[in-house]
Amino acid sequence: MVAVDHFNLGAYSDALVVLGTASFLIPVFRRWGVNPVLGYLAAGAMLGPYGLGSFVSRFHFFFWFTIADAASVAGIAELGIVFLLFVIGLDLSLQRLATMRLLVGGLGSLQVLVSATLISVAAWMFGLELPAAIILGAGLSLSSTAIVLELLTRQKRLATSQGHASFAVLLAQDLAAIPILMFVSLGGANAGGSVVEGLLKAFLQAFVAVGIIVISGHFLMRPLFRLVATARSTELFIAAVLFVIVGTGVIAHQAGMSMALGAFIAGLLLAETAYRKAIQASIEPFKGLLLGVFFFTVGMRIDFRELLREPILLAACVVGLIALKALILTGLARLFRLSWPASIETGLLLGPGGEFAFVIIGMAADMHLLSRRISGLALAVTAITMATIPLLSSAARRLTHSPVKQKAIQPELPPFPAAHAKNAIVVGYGRVGKVVCAILRQHGVPYIAADSDPLAVIADRRKGHEVYFGDASDPEFLKACGLEDATGVIITTGAREVIDGIVAHVRATRPDIPIISRARDADHARHLYKIGASDAVPETIEASLLLSEAALIDLGVAPDLAVATVREKREEFRHGLQNPRHKDTEHRK
Repeated sequence: MVAVDHFNLGAYSDALVVLGTASFLIPVFRRWGVNPVLGYLAAGAMLGPYGLGSFVSRFHFFFWFTIADAASVAGIAELGIVFLLFVIGLDLSLQRLATMRLLVGGLGSLQVLVSATLISVAAWMFGLELPAAIILGAGLSLSSTAIVLELLTRQKRLATSQGHASFAVLLAQDLAAIPILMFVSLGGANAGGSVVEGLLKAFLQAFVAVGIIVISGHFLMRPLFRLVATARSTELFIAAVLFVIVGTGVIAHQAGMSMALGAFIAGLLLAETAYRKAIQASIEPFKGLLLGVFFFTVGMRIDFRELLREPILLAACVVGLIALKALILTGLARLFRLSWPASIETGLLLGPGGEFAFVIIGMAADMHLLSRRISGLALAVTAITMATIPLLSSAARRLTHSPVKQKAIQPELPPFPAAHAKNAIVVGYGRVGKVVCAILRQHGVPYIAADSDPLAVIADRRKGHEVYFGDASDPEFLKACGLEDATGVIITTGAREVIDGIVAHVRATRPDIPIISRARDADHARHLYKIGASDAVPETIEASLLLSEAALIDLGVAPDLAVATVREKREEFRHGLQNPRHKDTEHRK
């Protein structure tokens, strides 16, 4: 039996504070419309050692809902950024980079380079040493991927010009964060030694570490996941994912790099494998919680009491950072032929700082490359500017009078099809949608196909498929597809909430139009009939009918009789789903 004296009460109380924040405070912030990232930052600042945690010595009961020592949760927080970099690597693909190479390599790279240079020069002119100024400029040149993408997704504007441009710049910034982190690591490792010798040694170690990770990924990672997948055990699969993330991080750390860089490379290696989606699903719960802990610990670094002694300096830095980056991005966006409204909104969305600034500046402060005062000011400026992103987005849209939907900058992604009268509308162009459209073409039935996956649409259009990118749950998009004159709507997408919303809107707009929808199961089909679907095809029932037909024919039943039997059974199922009460009465009889 474990002795009571070995019980680490402090560690458990800190864990309770973090878990309590995630389960209580964050839902409250969500209800108030506050982004979870900002919620964790605010909670960390309030409950950390510079907030209520500083009063533990005077009021001992504060011990139970504050954290007095940030180091007690630092290890878990580091895992959060490791997971973030792994997910970024997993999300990247050669196809995605190829389709946006001009914006990522041009607009995004120029934004990072120009912003970092100007901020570094300004910091150097105000007295910082050149290495510290460069680190500060590089960190503040980055923007908030988490908040901006969440905002654009919620507003359904990722397909607009500013949506594409913002995504491309954020992608370039995520890529740029890797060499910036390496630069900080090299600067810390080389402090007090020969510059040339230190750099050569560090690059040699980095080269060896990356080589080990790449070779391990090729010869060990894929066979490992293949072996684990055959075991059909969720627990073993999650264990393998965690082993790869932490293992590659440890290899990178031992070579003098950050753990996050090793995890990023591992994510890239697994991005093109068949296990990508399964890996994403298995780490999603860990990633969200660990990132929350990371942002919570970042908030604990912010000492607003010190900063309130210089409120004018703080306000000037906040306004100056947003204005400088917004002007740079607006000008560069115009060079890349974005419209003025799209350029201005992109600039204002990406003008504030981002989460990687916390990582870069925090690492530099831990390595004593930045003073406590400068790092504290920079973190506070970053947090405050991130909090202004929703307000800046709203102000930009009012300033430019930009509509919700704008012309997409990708010629391969026309936002609205050129609607023609008397077309059927096919929602979803995956495997089911492609079969439906092929049969419609075979019988000369005109149609318009739409899908919400931009990368899939680009790939299909390059193959000559007539499919359009758009969100069919948006009434304006369905109107642009010609809903008012359409002959029917066929829904093949698999997301239940999306299907329900489309059926309800189409039926309210066109009471007379046939709506044929895919259904998840029999219960979903009954629900669709209730809200207005003309026909709902449950995946499970249809699969069993087709299997029965094939079995009858293979077992010697005449094909015509087998087909007729299955058709009769299908009508029986349809009648039962359309009239559930009638079916229940029959069963009772």
